[in-house]
Amino acid sequence: MARKAKSEQQVEKAEPTTPPGDRFVDLTVNLVCSYVSRNQVPMSELSGLIATFYGALTGAASGQVIEGERKPAVTVKKSIGDDYIICLEDGKKLTMLKRYLRSQYNMSPEEYRKKWDLPHDYPMVAPAYARLRSAFAKKIGLGRVPVARGRRSKAA
Repeated sequence: MARKAKSEQQVEKAEPTTPPGDRFVDLTVNLVCSYVSRNQVPMSELSGLIATFYGALTGAASGQVIEGERKPAVTVKKSIGDDYIICLEDGKKLTMLKRYLRSQYNMSPEEYRKKWDLPHDYPMVAPAYARLRSAFAKKIGLGRVPVARGRRSKAA
């Protein structure tokens, strides 16, 4: 009898290997049980709740993000100041937006512009900073067409 009890304990401890689809079903069951234990849900809405949880899990696994309409932190017009650009994601004032978007949100400038429906020429750096860099580049001679130099003639 003790031998039988020991084998039953081993069976309970063993992790069953389930296909990925069944894993989502198990996770959905756990989530719905937890939700229903703390919230009153009419029986008629239970199937919709299960479908919502299951859809969210499978969507998250496939890389899709279920997201409602987000509002920008500030209006697009106010996001461009002379000395800064305001990130529409979180409202932070920045001089250079491109690097910040990549490090904080793993987003390229094209993705950012598309997400917020911005024009293709929307700046990624503050206008004052762009002018400063432009002046510096011109000062060191960038952007000029090189002057054609002929060979020097040997002085006789």
